Amino acid sequence: MGTITARKRKDGSVGYMARVRVMRDGATYHETETFDRRPAAAAWMKKRERELAKLGAIDEIKAADPTLAKAIDRYTQESIKEIGRTKAQVLRAIKNYAIADMPCSTIKSRDIIEFLQSLTSQPQTVGNYASHLAAIFAIARPMWDYRLDDREMKDAITVARRMGIISRSVQRNRRPTLEELDKLLAHYVERRKRTPQAMPMHKVVAFALFSTRRQTEITQIAWDDYQKQHKRVLVRDMKHPGEKIGNDTWVDLTVEAIRVIESMPKNRAEIFPYSADAITANFTRACKLLGIDDLHFHDLRHEGISRLFEMGWNIPHVAAVSGHRSWVSLKRYTHIRESGDKYADWGGLDLAIGNA
Repeated sequence: MGTITARKRKDGSVGYMARVRVMRDGATYHETETFDRRPAAAAWMKKRERELAKLGAIDEIKAADPTLAKAIDRYTQESIKEIGRTKAQVLRAIKNYAIADMPCSTIKSRDIIEFLQSLTSQPQTVGNYASHLAAIFAIARPMWDYRLDDREMKDAITVARRMGIISRSVQRNRRPTLEELDKLLAHYVERRKRTPQAMPMHKVVAFALFSTRRQTEITQIAWDDYQKQHKRVLVRDMKHPGEKIGNDTWVDLTVEAIRVIESMPKNRAEIFPYSADAITANFTRACKLLGIDDLHFHDLRHEGISRLFEMGWNIPHVAAVSGHRSWVSLKRYTHIRESGDKYADWGGLDLAIGNA
């Protein structure tokens, strides 16, 4: 049984979508194709109905038309470029939804939108799902001849953005106060005195602030990647929109960051031999215990970059420390007025490096 539906395009013209639907063994198989003229749509529909009525025709199509889950598996198996941890987790999660069981050729924009609507995460997170799913749609047809329609994915993303289902990440502007930093460092120093084997979070926090490094980057810096004479370190797998794995970047170190590094013991390969998850958990617990609201570890990076602009540094100089490849990302800081270094007389750094 087939139907023809007239649809008005963006340019004002009318397209005719022909849909063929066949029942086999209690399951429904359908195909769609769009034409400029209704007679052409009707002719295609009758032709496909005859072809699909032949014995074994649908089984042959299914063999060449795998499910979205199969496409995801092939993408992860054959990608030469290593897939980042977050993207891999998202793709695995998508396979648990009904859309993953659909044949590639049957997935339309409304199916993608329904899938995105079924996610209970924030629009920013849902946007990540859409972005990683779009990567599968972009390469499945040209590389493997899987019938995933990239246009359907693009249409779904357009609708999802306009309907507020997905959105870009909101830029945070939270900056810690000196009082909050004093509370955190005092807490960590006292904890270290009570439990010497505890992670020296006072040093980690100070280094994050003055180096502008992310927690994962901090844990991956090795002593062999540190060049004191050149005042720089090699950051492994630095976060990047297009590439993360293998994106190793040399960044400059501030005088304060070097002081923190020099205070660390040299009995391990890494300067900060801890896990990123442990750093985040420690920071979150301390903030809750001390009554510090809405402060994330990543806010220390924002604070460190803001400080450099307040000290009168220009964009290229700041980018050499922060590691930003695109200066456009640093334009959000250009409103900051030069006001000097508020950490010039701060005793927190001495407290951090003076406690083992």
